[in-house]
Formats: sequence, structure tokens, C-alpha cells
Amino acid sequence: MSKIKKQLFAVAVLVAGFAAAIGSYLLLKPDDRGNGGLNVQPVAEAKVLRDDSHRLNTPKKSELTIVEFLDFECEGCGAFHPVVEKLREEYGDRVTFVARYFPMPGHRNGELAARAAEAAAQQGKFEEMYDKLFTTQREWGESQEWKQDVFRGYAKQLGLDMGKFDAALADPEVAGRVQDDQRDGLGLGVQGTPTFFVDGAKVDTPASYEAFKALIDARLSD
Repeated sequence: MSKIKKQLFAVAVLVAGFAAAIGSYLLLKPDDRGNGGLNVQPVAEAKVLRDDSHRLNTPKKSELTIVEFLDFECEGCGAFHPVVEKLREEYGDRVTFVARYFPMPGHRNGELAARAAEAAAQQGKFEEMYDKLFTTQREWGESQEWKQDVFRGYAKQLGLDMGKFDAALADPEVAGRVQDDQRDGLGLGVQGTPTFFVDGAKVDTPASYEAFKALIDARLSD
């Protein structure tokens, strides 16, 4: 990796750490801005991974599983997105990467973005919407305006059936699917985003790309 890329990853992780700290505060001290706040209770038997959890890749022989509880509007998650993508590029044939929803109550459009991703998933386009939401986060994040039209625009760009997308976006079952991830997260002690689990165990967010890579290498060598 070039020196410039390393510096960019280092900056991204520093931003992620700061935003995660802010996210923890927002979870514990929700305000009335978010339309989809965490008014859910922890599930009795929380699981890090479920059969319907969204796997970003499916290695023929997975040696490790990394699960991220994320909020598409979280700046820390947005900063970590290129780190995760780089890790996927390097370890995608050995490590399974999983994304789970955990929209924070202080974010106006975080829960709506999660529903947009889930609506896209129903048409086989979860990963495409996942990537779109993160790469455009600066265009819609941290806004007090409702961004449904923006997300519908992304759905059109991805070639989704808009009738089905709109129906899914308004479907209580889709909202419930997002809340199912939230319940698991709360039961597992998730308080901010991003929060990572490696083979079922919660880990401190790595301080750098190199630290995350070292963590993976150590687990793969066990």
C-alpha cells in the first residue's frame, strides 16, 4: 500500500473512532430528530450472525467471519467503509464479511437508509445499495430533511423495480427486519457504530487498517 493510502486509512480510522464515541452518546441520549430511533428492546437470546444476515461475500471456504453493526448515516461507518472494502479485496476468498443494521436515533435518515438497503436486498441488490449509501453519504447525511426521494433516486440508478421498492420501503416487515438487527445489537452490548465482531467476539475498533489486518492475520494463523 502506498504512503498516501496508508495516511488516508489512518485519517479514516481516527474519524471513525471519534464518530463512534459520538454515536454512543446519541444511543444513550436520543433526541427527537430521528424518525426511526432505537425504541426496541434487546432480544432475549442475541446472536452475532443469523441465517438472514447480509453477507457481503461468500468464500468457498470461509476461515473467519467479521460482522459489522453499522449505521449508513454514521460518519465513522462512512470513514471505515474504504477500510472494510480494502480488507474484503485482500481477504475475500478466506474471510466472510457481514453487514448488520444498527441505525442510531440521532440520525434523521439512518433508519430510512437501512430500510432502503433492505428494500434493495429483496431485489438482490443489497451490496449495490450498501455501497451507494456509503459512497454518497456526504450528499445526504447529517440532514434534517427527509431523504426518501434521494434513496429512490439511487434505486432507479441501480435498475430496481420502483413499484416493488416503494412497497418494500413502506412495509412494516422491512422495518421489522431492521429492528431485528438492532435487537441483536443491543443484546450483544452494541452502543455505537461501527462495532465489529470477529468470529462471534466483540473487538475494540482497530486503530488503523494495519491493526485490523494484523488482527485478521493472527486469527487466520491460529
